Amino acid sequence: DEVNLKGPELRAVIEISPTALDAAHATDILRQNGTILSSLHGIPILLKDNIATRPEDGMNTTAGSFALLGSITPDDATVVKKLRNAGAVILGKTSLSEWANFRSENMTNGWSGRGEQATSAFYPQGDACGSSTGSGIASSIGLAAASLGTETDGSIVCPGSRSNLVGIKPTVGLTSRHLVI
Repeated sequence: DEVNLKGPELRAVIEISPTALDAAHATDILRQNGTILSSLHGIPILLKDNIATRPEDGMNTTAGSFALLGSITPDDATVVKKLRNAGAVILGKTSLSEWANFRSENMTNGWSGRGEQATSAFYPQGDACGSSTGSGIASSIGLAAASLGTETDGSIVCPGSRSNLVGIKPTVGLTSRHLVI
């Protein structure tokens, strides 16, 4: 509901997981039975739409492009598997600059065919910066406890600075890029 109340005009979220409520319920049952998988147990997380999710979640992984709409990824990206194993709930996919800003040098930050133009949470119609714009916007207005973006050339740090957030950019090779577009 928060996405529907706070986010539509900002276009931070491209798609909500149809299985998120069931996943949250499953983590609640584990907690009631005394099992807590990690400090992420039951925490809702949003993913940039270039991070693959398993087919049974019913979500697309399109990098914001209609060209990949309906395509099936074979499995979760490694980072998503780790989040699920820690008990995190995958809430949905965030907007991004189409193809992580590799479509054109003149393309507006935060625009994609699927997500349209994502805009700053702090400045009406403002540039949220970088290709992980949806993740930055969503975190800055509290749509999820955390969100994941991907970094190529400022795609995490720039939206972080424009959204009043800390963006963590890991060293190349430290985290897996398996099944990330």
